[in-house]
Amino acid sequence: MRIPTSRRTVLGAGAAAGAAVLLAPGAAEAGTRAGAPAGRVLRPGDTGYDAEVSPFNLNQIPRPGVVFAAAGADDVRAAVRYAAVRRAPVGVLATGHQPSVPIGPDAVLVSTRAMRGVTIDPRRRVARVQAGALWSDVVDRALEHGLAPLNGSTPTVGVVGYTLGGGLSPTLGRKHGYAADHVRAIDLVSADGRLRTVTARSDAELFFGLRGGKSNFGLVTALEFGLFPVPTMYGGAIMVDGRDAARLLHAYRAWVRRVPDAMSSSVALLRLPDVPQVPAPLRGKLVASLRIAYAGRADTGEALVRPLRAVATPLSDTVAEMPYAAYPAIHSDPTTPTSAYERTGLLRTLDADAVDALIAAVGPDARTPIAAVEIRHLGGALARQPRYPSAISHRDAAFTLFVAGIGGPAEAPVIRRAAADVIRRMRPWSTGGMYLNFMNTDDVSADSVRAAYRPDVHRRLVALKRRVDPHNTFRLNHNIAPR
Repeated sequence: MRIPTSRRTVLGAGAAAGAAVLLAPGAAEAGTRAGAPAGRVLRPGDTGYDAEVSPFNLNQIPRPGVVFAAAGADDVRAAVRYAAVRRAPVGVLATGHQPSVPIGPDAVLVSTRAMRGVTIDPRRRVARVQAGALWSDVVDRALEHGLAPLNGSTPTVGVVGYTLGGGLSPTLGRKHGYAADHVRAIDLVSADGRLRTVTARSDAELFFGLRGGKSNFGLVTALEFGLFPVPTMYGGAIMVDGRDAARLLHAYRAWVRRVPDAMSSSVALLRLPDVPQVPAPLRGKLVASLRIAYAGRADTGEALVRPLRAVATPLSDTVAEMPYAAYPAIHSDPTTPTSAYERTGLLRTLDADAVDALIAAVGPDARTPIAAVEIRHLGGALARQPRYPSAISHRDAAFTLFVAGIGGPAEAPVIRRAAADVIRRMRPWSTGGMYLNFMNTDDVSADSVRAAYRPDVHRRLVALKRRVDPHNTFRLNHNIAPR
């Protein structure tokens, strides 16, 4: 059946009966009956379509044949049923920080931007969040009760995608583990259009696969996860000139062997643009940024960081006691949409030769379009299995390796080659695995997706996919095929 215009749009269809439900104009405001869809349905050319499909990472902009701008779980169900009748693939977009495969006119896209509800239960220390909630929504609400989530480095990232991909918190990860380790319940629309609540007791295998398998097994409409008492934070960033990057990294690789689990950290080599938004001492420079997040007393944190402070004269030093709400300043990630090309890997070690290889690839004497390379320390609680096992793999890795370049389509080939070269040069120290949330458009092959999991875990996920999504409806992602 032809997709009609937004003034008379098919909202959903029963997978068995194939009955269409029509959404009339104004249904977003009028859909107040119990179970009535309340979102909007858009297709190319409709007012609001471009805004609804616009991602944060502009290197791959979705152009689906139809967009369901969901206001709630009923809209998500309608979208999945609509796609099921047509055997169309279904994708989901909250913020669009992590592109994967192209989303074209044959696809149905569910936008969850409007689903930003957050409820905090301070007695149980649990948050319940809708599919479009951002970390800013959760952190702000949790802090009102003296609690904190295992959030990412930036407040603009979507909670659900981050958590289902693992959730590597740069503030509390080493102390408490992956965000997915603390998920209690998942509300999920499965390929048959049913809405169910998945827990470790209701369906242990699906609960296993969702935490680490991202959007492969259905569309999540809400999550419940644990929160933690707000710690005293000692954090910030120390930036040194790129000429001192090797000295800092050599000191860092020895330093991380002695730090407690409460210390989360990373070192990033950043080629900063010569623009007014960058502080004058850093403008147009290659800098090495030491990122610190110590969940403990400031005096203890200061003593821990002191050896690294002595390595080189800083261009900037913001590491100090800080309120937890100030965590975005640690990484200072971009907050406006841009076109980024990213690659990733996991390192088993960071020895002297590894540091030298990295400096040769992206250091002060390298001619490269790469804008950022980060080495992030893992271990601690991230290395330990949670109470309820999940698909998150490679917990024995010591560091993540993240590489990014910024540019439009004209610059893309050069950036992608340079990023691949960094990954190749660091291969001698790699585990061979990857962290799913850092995988991008160049890591979507079947071999790349397998590399995100242990072989036994990947086999379990394939079997799970055959059970819950045999037609691979949810394939617009880093896909686990039901073969």
